Amino acid sequence: MARDEGLEELLRQDLEGEPGVAEKAMFGGRAFLLNGNLLCGARDDGMLVRLGKDKDGWALALADVVPMISRGKPMQGWVRAGPQAFGDDALRRKLLDAALAFVRALPAK
Repeated sequence: MARDEGLEELLRQDLEGEPGVAEKAMFGGRAFLLNGNLLCGARDDGMLVRLGKDKDGWALALADVVPMISRGKPMQGWVRAGPQAFGDDALRRKLLDAALAFVRALPAK
């Protein structure tokens, strides 16, 4: 799977200065972790965002945001935002802020 280096750079800029954030090759793209927990990712098929189980309904109501599918199964609490969604700076920030709020509440790994 090809990487989306433009999306990777957007996420790096958005997460710059956020304490505890690390970047790692994963999912055929780049994953961003917060205190060792998966936060979001960039792949050629979109931006993966971890919102938490039963906390993703608002995001799924948005244009170009769908459930994240892995091995044919939906991943509860994860969404995939396509270019129309992640290309909107305010919407990308809203998705990231929701992911940060959820992942900050998890115990560090």
